[in-house]
Amino acid sequence: MTSQKPLSWGRLFSFFVPLGISASLVTISHVIINSTLAQSADQATVIASYSIALSLLTITERPSTLLRQTCSTLVRDRTSFRAITQVTNIFLAFVLLIGFLIVYTPVGTSIFGSIFGVEEHMLPHVVAVYQVLMFVSIFSVIRNIYQGVLITNNHTKWLTIGMVIRLAGMYFLSLYFIHTNNVKSGTVGAVIFLAGMIIEAAVSFWEGRSIVKRMPVRSEHLPSQTRADIYRFYKPLLLSSVVALFISPVTNIILGKTSGVALAISAFAVAGSLMQLMLSFFTYIHQVVLNYYQVDAVIVRKFILVIGFIPFLMLIGVAYTPIGYWVLEVVMHVRGELLIQSLHTLQTFILYPLIMPWLDYGNGLILLSGRTKTMFRSQTANAICTIVILLLLAATVPEWNGMIGAIAQSFGLLAEFTIVTLVNRLSHKQYSTDRSFDA
Repeated sequence: MTSQKPLSWGRLFSFFVPLGISASLVTISHVIINSTLAQSADQATVIASYSIALSLLTITERPSTLLRQTCSTLVRDRTSFRAITQVTNIFLAFVLLIGFLIVYTPVGTSIFGSIFGVEEHMLPHVVAVYQVLMFVSIFSVIRNIYQGVLITNNHTKWLTIGMVIRLAGMYFLSLYFIHTNNVKSGTVGAVIFLAGMIIEAAVSFWEGRSIVKRMPVRSEHLPSQTRADIYRFYKPLLLSSVVALFISPVTNIILGKTSGVALAISAFAVAGSLMQLMLSFFTYIHQVVLNYYQVDAVIVRKFILVIGFIPFLMLIGVAYTPIGYWVLEVVMHVRGELLIQSLHTLQTFILYPLIMPWLDYGNGLILLSGRTKTMFRSQTANAICTIVILLLLAATVPEWNGMIGAIAQSFGLLAEFTIVTLVNRLSHKQYSTDRSFDA
């Protein structure tokens, strides 16, 4: 459990920095896999089959990441840990059932062929990749619930350790496939990804299990959470994640109505990936709130105030200085008109990194109070606002191309932030005054 010793800045940084590093390192795993698959004689087929199968896995696996937040919020004893594992088993059984239907019935070819638009000759390759990737969910669930335990108990360095060991394992497995000339299908990428997840899950389980064994059967200070309590908390988070899944594909669909379709989608993808890279380190702000807000709300707010503007300043430094040209051209190998459009799109994203840290802070307060239904409402507001602005801009200024997506998603995030802020300010529950955002 979170220690009740006086909270210090050093303690907050020692908690937060390992979380930020582990989140940033995730991007390297995709680089390892893509660089490995690029060694194939048939790059286009191999990389495409892996990417398409991975896009479906992203949809089915995303709810499992919410288990980390649920665990770190509710689990304080072995009784509540047993409850969350019961909920997890139900979720996992459902996900695996979907996986088996996709792999072993015509459902898979129908989904990949009709929804993802995969050509018929590619379908067997994509299904074969998913046949391996579907098992990632098992180890992802194990990783997330034990990482929730590690975070609650201030063992955040183990998230970084686990990620480093995972990347090392993936890298050496990648070298094995390359040196044995076995990079012949997208399944190689799936095997590397699965191996990495198994390693990270094993590290989290190894350290997290020892903590669970030391937990009391029932907490003396907090009521034990039952399976029904866990489900009530988790269900709105699950629904909000479903809503969020629609934003990215709808954005790409509507960008297809702009003046330069390929350029618009590509520029938006390049700018978005660069912005997310700058934001990745700061995606665990809600965990600072969950673990320390009730210890010392004043220091937590000051801490967030110090780190909350860093992504915004980073984006300004890249998008509005010559650094942007260097990053896009030298590091990302983007050239010509795509470079110009990507830079303009990145500049248009300026509102997004300004809002995101404070939204994560607000969501931390929502999670802390158990009002997860608010997150479903705020995410719905985000989706509606994003889609409306996309349609308006695509119809009136289609020549803005990728900038349309950046503007729409930024204002969608603003709508989400507004709902979360209003709920936190208007709450009459205990700590409601402390949970208001400072001007």
